[in-house]
Amino acid sequence: MSNLNPKNEELWDKLVSEIKETVGDGIFELWFRPMKLLSIKDNGVYIEVPNRFYREWIEDNYPELIEGKVYEITGQKYSVKYRMQEKTDTEIKKIDNKKELRKQRLANRGIFLNPKYTFSNFIVGASNDFAHAAAKKVVEDPGRTYNPLFIYGDSGLGKTHLLNAIGNSIFDNKPSTNIYYKSIDVLTNEIVTALRQGKVSELLELFRPVDVFLVDDIHLIAGKEGTQMQFFHIFNALYENQKQIVLTSDRPPIEIKDISDRLRSRFNMGLIADIQPPDIETKIAILYKKAENEGLQIPEDVAYFIASRIKSNIRDLEGCLIKLGAQASLTGKKIDIDVTREVLRELVSEEVKPLTADFIMKVVSEVLNIKMTDMKAKKRTKEIATARQIAMYLCKKSTSMSLSEIGRSFGGKDHATVIYACKQIQEKAEQDEQMQRMLDNLLKKIKS
Repeated sequence: MSNLNPKNEELWDKLVSEIKETVGDGIFELWFRPMKLLSIKDNGVYIEVPNRFYREWIEDNYPELIEGKVYEITGQKYSVKYRMQEKTDTEIKKIDNKKELRKQRLANRGIFLNPKYTFSNFIVGASNDFAHAAAKKVVEDPGRTYNPLFIYGDSGLGKTHLLNAIGNSIFDNKPSTNIYYKSIDVLTNEIVTALRQGKVSELLELFRPVDVFLVDDIHLIAGKEGTQMQFFHIFNALYENQKQIVLTSDRPPIEIKDISDRLRSRFNMGLIADIQPPDIETKIAILYKKAENEGLQIPEDVAYFIASRIKSNIRDLEGCLIKLGAQASLTGKKIDIDVTREVLRELVSEEVKPLTADFIMKVVSEVLNIKMTDMKAKKRTKEIATARQIAMYLCKKSTSMSLSEIGRSFGGKDHATVIYACKQIQEKAEQDEQMQRMLDNLLKKIKS
């Protein structure tokens, strides 16, 4: 700080204060406190961080925070550049340089894809293989195969990764391709500005040359009638000209409320692919791949510990590894199970409680407003019988209990009753989308 002029020191002090207020004390102390301001020159803010883990975590979780706060304070746009105290491994530096080169090439074209999200570092498992295969197919023949492609799944499962991988792969294959990639929030702001300024026709013209249209979090368009109308026209124009459209959402089109029927029908026109929470084997593979990219060595028991305690969110999974790497790097400690437990004690659950039939019955009874005792009794009203069958089906799906054990948990029912219940619910789910959605929601509650 001693080499900085008083004006820059004052800016830095204000910036640090604003960041702390925004992110809170815990995150600030761990991730932002170690930063040091090196210089401010040529429209750049040069910041030193301990190592690449800090830079990567900040770029992933608060990509525009520092630049935004500097703009708020100064009224000028500055780009943030990071310098690392720790020397970087040659191979890692090559990967970083490759990402930086792609980032610069994309920025020169006004395309704001994340250069680190590629197909090569996307781990494929049973939970995402269909969506991955569809995304790869889109790259082979944009605009003609699976158009539009609609990818949905819970937050943090890799939708944004796949969306960026499509854009990056198409750009690498053909750099002249005109790619539009933004979240629906940003697109909404563009549409609202055009409406206010009476420049709707000019807005539509901006999308005419677009070859690939990638929009994240499309479910957030719900309830915004003006935006939906303009989006419908943009969508139609691109689709009619065989331009590739890829959308992501946290739910399928049928479950997005407060959107027009004609827009929902457009979302359903192509291929709909879902991404489910990964199984433990896929989570371990993700951890190993991430560790390899970061130049980390993690023992098998550490990988299993993290994978078994992080329920479903890949973003949280990777966040744990980055925090572990950052702390191990600063302290010089070797990563082992004891260090992992200590560093991640606030992020992971130490005990994994096995699912029981009683717990599953409790969840079902709360959702369906049925007394748990009634499910164990001999009452046979339609509502109670259905709730009992659903609970039996979920026990079979989510535990390792035998049919006889499940039956005994429900007041001494025999295994044939359990088989019949599971068959009944399976058939209902195949014929009734509402039943299938209910089962999916119950499974999420049980496993959360």
